[in-house]
Amino acid sequence: MTENSSQRPASGPNSHPELPTQYAPADVEGQLYERWVERGYFEADAKSDKEPYTIVIPPPNVTGSLHLGHAFEHTIIDALTRRKRMQGFETLWQPGMDHAGIATQNVVERELAKEGVSRHDLGREAFVERVWRWKSESGGQISGQMRRLGDGVAWNRERFTMDEGLSKAVQTIFKRLYEDELIYRAERIINWCPRCLTAISDIEVEYDDDGELVSIRYGEGEESIVVATTRAETMLGDTAVAVHPDDERYRHLVGTEIELPLTGRRIPIVADEHVDPEFGTGAVKVTPAHDPNDFEIGQRHGLPNLTVMDEHAVITAHGPFQGLDRLEARSAVVGALRAEGRIVAEKRPYTHSVGHCSRCKTTIEPRLSMQWWVKVGPLAKAAGDAVRDGRVKIHPEDMSKRYFDWVDNLHDWCISRQLWWGHRIPVWYGPDGEVVCVGPDEEPPSGEGWHQDSDVLDTWFSSGLWPFSTLGWPERTESLEKFYPNSVLVTGYDILFFWVARMMMFGLYAMDGTPPFRTIALHGMVRDQFGKKMSKSFGNAVNPLDWMDTYGSDAVRFTLARGANPGVDVPIGEDWVQASRNFANKIWNATRFALMNGATVEGELPAPERLSATDRWILSRLNAVVAEVDAYYEDYQFAKLSDVLYHFAWDEVFDWYVELSKTTFARGGAEADASRRVLGEVLDVTLRLLHPVVPFVTEKLWTSLTGQESVVIANWPGDSGFRDEAAEREIENLQQVVTEVRRFRADQGLQPGQRVPARLELSGTSLAAHEDAMRSLLRLQPAGEGFTATASLPVAGATVALDLSGAIDVEAERKRLAKDLAAAEKDKAQTTAKLSNEGFLAKAPDHVVEKIRTRQATAEADIARITAQLAALPKS
Repeated sequence: MTENSSQRPASGPNSHPELPTQYAPADVEGQLYERWVERGYFEADAKSDKEPYTIVIPPPNVTGSLHLGHAFEHTIIDALTRRKRMQGFETLWQPGMDHAGIATQNVVERELAKEGVSRHDLGREAFVERVWRWKSESGGQISGQMRRLGDGVAWNRERFTMDEGLSKAVQTIFKRLYEDELIYRAERIINWCPRCLTAISDIEVEYDDDGELVSIRYGEGEESIVVATTRAETMLGDTAVAVHPDDERYRHLVGTEIELPLTGRRIPIVADEHVDPEFGTGAVKVTPAHDPNDFEIGQRHGLPNLTVMDEHAVITAHGPFQGLDRLEARSAVVGALRAEGRIVAEKRPYTHSVGHCSRCKTTIEPRLSMQWWVKVGPLAKAAGDAVRDGRVKIHPEDMSKRYFDWVDNLHDWCISRQLWWGHRIPVWYGPDGEVVCVGPDEEPPSGEGWHQDSDVLDTWFSSGLWPFSTLGWPERTESLEKFYPNSVLVTGYDILFFWVARMMMFGLYAMDGTPPFRTIALHGMVRDQFGKKMSKSFGNAVNPLDWMDTYGSDAVRFTLARGANPGVDVPIGEDWVQASRNFANKIWNATRFALMNGATVEGELPAPERLSATDRWILSRLNAVVAEVDAYYEDYQFAKLSDVLYHFAWDEVFDWYVELSKTTFARGGAEADASRRVLGEVLDVTLRLLHPVVPFVTEKLWTSLTGQESVVIANWPGDSGFRDEAAEREIENLQQVVTEVRRFRADQGLQPGQRVPARLELSGTSLAAHEDAMRSLLRLQPAGEGFTATASLPVAGATVALDLSGAIDVEAERKRLAKDLAAAEKDKAQTTAKLSNEGFLAKAPDHVVEKIRTRQATAEADIARITAQLAALPKS
């Protein structure tokens, strides 16, 4: 009947360990997790002949702590890997942390500042030693928090992007790229943080809308030209004015020169197709050293690059503005221009995107700087081809367009950072201009005048190697052979362009065209219950550890999983965590009841012909749920699979099957014994299905039920194909009868426990065998002497006749129902009138029309229901 049945150690009705009356997560979770780790359940054996299943953790920053985004992502990954482990795969969830160059250096510099010293006081070598000390003492607290969440990672394989093996990988790929002329050094415009004093990547720039727009007149009379700028201070570095070559207004000026105000310099007017003639005046100032677009114009026209700010964003240009901070200089320059009558217009505030450093919130300064770059053209093409030809699947598929938009238009990547903490660029410079790139097994050049490049590599450079460097590359290790490529990458859609694209480029390059993973499963961002981004500044940020302390880790995990639709943001509120805690308690209480009443997994299931319709129904539904959950797992539909499990466990197993079984248990005999075995089977399979998402409560209950070692290493349930449609219809009819009578009782104002005399007319239906259960569920007494049927409910081919004499105030109930009926009839009349109006239907939006149709259908259903209730009332 089911492939989930198997011979198990005898457990019997009286051999189960007694469970406490209430589930206390704090008493269970910590000790269970440590036992899992001690027994090595999460470790992966490269020598195993099992099929591999690999996921690398998106490495959290060594400075970080667990936030809801981590908890969300880790819940998804842990569920995937736990299921695959149960399915018999050699499963590796690879853990590790990122050295987080800028963030970590900032943390340690702040610590030094408390001592009254700077990194420059220590010197580079001593400072790096200090960072390593901080890392060993204070860094990586997230590892302990991951244990709280239940992350089933292979702790014995934990890696760090600055450890010896990964450093060797970084040096190796840098040298290969350098020798293949895919790494070069050049002067370009980069994102510069004047506070962190380093170039930063695009992903480390956050944008706010603020600023001002000033229009300035350059030149005099008919040969003057007006330009608009949001950064007036950069005009000190202008080396041209540009117009579109087809703009008739300025064609006569192209090739001439104009005087740059406040400087006395004359600059050319050039024609360039980059200029939008429809924007502003159609003329733009060109400052090649301080704007990426201007730099490109300057390159095309051979313009000089005039730098007017230092690395602190302080003006260096000679004159009255020298020594001013850029924002001070902006006001001073505008003031000076206004005094000369050159300000044509000012707009404050002016909405436009202004980049800020994500670490320190300082406004980013575009800056011309000598940096190291990766030539991404051929690497990006390979990354795009791998998705286009199907070697890599992006899930959900509609995210592929975003990916292609990025990799097909990728600019060369600035990989150097002006920091001390990180992978130092392995290039040495000689006294006579020599440049030598040194590999990991090579000795650097020595002698007078030789020195190493002072910059370090962008953190994304080393994390881009993560899928294979963590497995031992550049050595051809057993782990690399076994677990590469990774099976799936689980990460947020927000870093699809940054981390994911870099891993794709490096993996294909280093691993001979084999992509780093087969599937990219993208999830959304966690937001508050109103859909707003979580932020400390908004006051809506949540520490998941607080929720774990209050409600348990399973409750937090289940809440996150129930919101995990692929690529869609997840709104989370504390009331949802409370509901998930209630679900964990329901699982606990129902299993405890089952164990107290003899539920067992001992022996084979009875043959179908020896089972009641109730038993066959729940087994049929169980197998259908197994198949449904499997399908959702393969499609990364965690919200749907969690919802299926929630409603099956709570509604069908606990609220229906367990309740129906009580009558069977009370009768005793062979049928009761069979139901105890079925209940044991259903709980066994349900707990295993739930385990990947709620591991702690299911471990405690499953081991208590089965007497086996751990659900972590149990077999994943399989669908045997057993279905009994007749039994499903029979129990559906029973549920319909019980539901309708319960609704009628509630509508009549009867208390839930109030017993009412009733006669059940079940002949000719399959429900006769369930009369005892129905009476128990509905609190119905037998129809004794003097019984008068004051209400009759025909449902699912059966009829339930009730004697409500003395149970309700009939006249008050009739008045209440008449009022409700009048309201429903009024609503039906209004909606019918609108839907009969052709003019309204022609003009109203589709969603408005659909809403009115829904109202009409609801009103019609209410009229039918209330009319039936009135007819069922006792005659006065």
